Amino acid sequence: MSRTDRLFQLMQALRDLPSPATAHILAQETGVSERTIYRDIDSLRALGAVIDGEAGFGFTLVEDATLPPLGFLPEEIEALVVGLNEVREVGDPALAAAARSALNKLKSRLPEGQSHRLQHAVLSARRFEKPPAPGIDASVLRQAAWEERTVGFDYADAQGAYTTRTADPLSIVFMKTAHCLLAFCHLRNDFRAFRLDRMSNLLVTERSFRPNRIPMLREFKQRLHTENTR
Repeated sequence: MSRTDRLFQLMQALRDLPSPATAHILAQETGVSERTIYRDIDSLRALGAVIDGEAGFGFTLVEDATLPPLGFLPEEIEALVVGLNEVREVGDPALAAAARSALNKLKSRLPEGQSHRLQHAVLSARRFEKPPAPGIDASVLRQAAWEERTVGFDYADAQGAYTTRTADPLSIVFMKTAHCLLAFCHLRNDFRAFRLDRMSNLLVTERSFRPNRIPMLREFKQRLHTENTR
């Protein structure tokens, strides 16, 4: 691991762990020695991060030099908490972890009063019935959509019958109770929505459908809107 990567990892650990975080805990979290932790803490401080604490007591990230100053209206803070907590509740593992990380970053950078409001927000989000787990790695599928690369996968219908599909991934949306891939299906030569929990054996191909994702998605959404209106 490079020194830069190690410092970023330590900064993230300081955001995520309960404060104050001891060198022993930080070392376990980042996979380095306690001696390296002390040295890296000094390096982060030299780069502008305000880190309170000392050896034997623990460390607290007071001000995060890697993030610009932020300011939000009270309603904006509540909206952020609701939105990120909703992602924590219904997102796939990678997105849920990203939402937790984003909340911790905000908490460490906001002014004290706003940070307190974020930590103890009136509004939140909770789902007692979690969506079914994806049958594929959703982060790989998201990347394929961003790169506009055709994917292949096996898909089970409601009766459990499997077909092999090739599709151009356009977007992933949460529909009612499950995450769905909006895509152009080559087998059906039409737009389709595929539940991620019914997908398996995902393969990202080298075939590109760039630059068509945005217009195709716009067309699919317009069709869905028309059908819902009817």
